[in-house]
Amino acid sequence: HAHGQGYADFHFVIPETVDKLQIYKGTSAAQYGDFATAGAAEFSTKNKLDKSIIKLEYGRFDTYRVLAMVDLLRGKKLFGKDKEDFYIAGEYNFTNSYFEAPQKFHRYNLFTKYNLKLNANHFFQLSASTFNARWDASGQIPERSVSENKITRFGSIDPTEGGNTGRSNINLKLISTLKNGGLLKNQLFYNYYDFILFSNFTFFLNDSVNGDQIYQRENGRNIYGYKLTYEKKSEFLNKPLTTEIGIGTRIDDGINSLGNSIQRRSTNTIIRGRFTQQNAQAYISETLLLNDRFSINPSLRLDYFDFKYKNLESDSLNGRKQIPKLSPKLNLTYELNKKVQLFGYVGNGFHSNDVRSVVQNTNERSLPTALGYELGSTFKLGQRLIIHAALWGLDLENELVYVGDEAIVEITGATRRLGTDLAFRWQLNDHLFLDADFNYNYGRYKNLPKNENYIPLAPRITSIGGLTYKSELGLNASLRYRYIDTRPANENNSVQAKGYFLLDAVANYTWSKFQIGVSAENLLNALWNEAQFDTESRLRFESKAVSELHYTPGTPFFIKGNISFFF
Repeated sequence: HAHGQGYADFHFVIPETVDKLQIYKGTSAAQYGDFATAGAAEFSTKNKLDKSIIKLEYGRFDTYRVLAMVDLLRGKKLFGKDKEDFYIAGEYNFTNSYFEAPQKFHRYNLFTKYNLKLNANHFFQLSASTFNARWDASGQIPERSVSENKITRFGSIDPTEGGNTGRSNINLKLISTLKNGGLLKNQLFYNYYDFILFSNFTFFLNDSVNGDQIYQRENGRNIYGYKLTYEKKSEFLNKPLTTEIGIGTRIDDGINSLGNSIQRRSTNTIIRGRFTQQNAQAYISETLLLNDRFSINPSLRLDYFDFKYKNLESDSLNGRKQIPKLSPKLNLTYELNKKVQLFGYVGNGFHSNDVRSVVQNTNERSLPTALGYELGSTFKLGQRLIIHAALWGLDLENELVYVGDEAIVEITGATRRLGTDLAFRWQLNDHLFLDADFNYNYGRYKNLPKNENYIPLAPRITSIGGLTYKSELGLNASLRYRYIDTRPANENNSVQAKGYFLLDAVANYTWSKFQIGVSAENLLNALWNEAQFDTESRLRFESKAVSELHYTPGTPFFIKGNISFFF
């Protein structure tokens, strides 16, 4: 969607450049503010390449990919420093996908990263990337169109959907070790992207002649940001104390618009305006080790938002609103013995709203507060098995539902989710690993009548896991599954989103100079749905609207081979 906070995508990331991914569950981490309610994820890219690589991939449905990652220094130095690394990576992707109408998906990515150790105490890092993508789309389809044999699962009601998007990023970091032993990190970043998406959710519900296709556009969003963090180890009452302090700001500005279109030709503009959203933040986190077993981590985060919107089509919707958010948090850990650790946390988070909704809405709860809490244990059985078990809850002051075809946000009321997680990691031998996560969630609206208080699309049961074989050279392989249960698609559970079980596999064989591999998705060729919504729509020859499940079909059996060359 094109709205106040931009949109979420990982398409600007080249997977092979990622070094590690760190997950923070719930509202417990003070360094993350907006959107960190269910949790937060932070990925970091590689600082250097062990080897340069060229990779070629080919798969079903006219799928092609070429990747190159090249060490630009090859042992040489630009500035004569001992610690200096510089590489570039690029990829191109194309697929027609599995739909009856070719998707003509094109995407290219470029990424580069430079690291320089200035001296014993200062480390400089610069990274930059750009990507662009364009595609045709078959869109979501209603169940009745398939059951009545008007189209197949991979057919389309409006095959002229699609879009294009691009994003460019630049990121600078200076990491300094201070004389007092503290660690100071300065980060400066700038992002620019544009986006246009053509969709048709309701087909001929509003316009029985031309159809209901809409466009959403962002004409150049600029994102400017700065973050500073300071970490220091010291003592408090003769106990080890770790202090982390952070400040920062992020500014988004651009023009977004929504209008009607026919076969990707704009016919009128419904809303068009300039938005500016600034978030200034500060936090302090203190971790005190009371003894060899017990640590306490209180933290406090303050966020301040300044929302501005100017309607470029009329004088309506103009406005400005400033909102502070204070988020206290507390994390506790206790080591019962060398094999059993207990933990718990409670803390506030929040979820920002679309800027247009904020400046219009007089309700002070424009940025709903989230309260997260958890109690659990991580323990070892023997030398090779780790088990994680937890009970958790998440209370949201308001659920926000963005309605893309109307450029509004529905505030649907307070919710509570209660759940349990069970995970294990088992090293069967030096090369074979087994893992699984099982998650149960009971979620309901707090203030709606029973049996009319389901949270649409919130699953009860999810699970992932697999078996992996690892070796440095030679064979590497894994077999993995993903499961999600059937779940309500509306508040009274009269329409349900279909659950699924998927099985994927990957295998490769590595030599010193090259690697060959194969990957397969949906080995069982299950009929499953990706996006699923309860939507009211009308087809061209229908006399009245129908509200039912609309979906995008998921990938059928898909296989892809690859070969890589190292140099």
